[in-house]
Amino acid sequence: MSIVRLTDLIGKDIVNIQNGSRLGTVADSDLIIHAETGDIESIILPSKSGFLNILDKTNFTIPWSAVRKIGAEVIIVDLDDSHSRYKNFTY
Repeated sequence: MSIVRLTDLIGKDIVNIQNGSRLGTVADSDLIIHAETGDIESIILPSKSGFLNILDKTNFTIPWSAVRKIGAEVIIVDLDDSHSRYKNFTY
């Protein structure tokens, strides 16, 4: 994958190519970045359940290897039902 700036990712929706579901946005998420190389390792989406996300502190991690395409408005990821806790994060 080519070089991507963090500012290029902010605000993009994350969509799963398997079923077209919207998983969240990069603005609502965190990125795990390798300290030595600067490579993105994963995207962490906060839980969508609980009162103001206070009661539920679980997160959903998308490995960077699942990212298939970064477009002008969306990031396309490839996650199937076998990915842990995926079903909890579909709208």
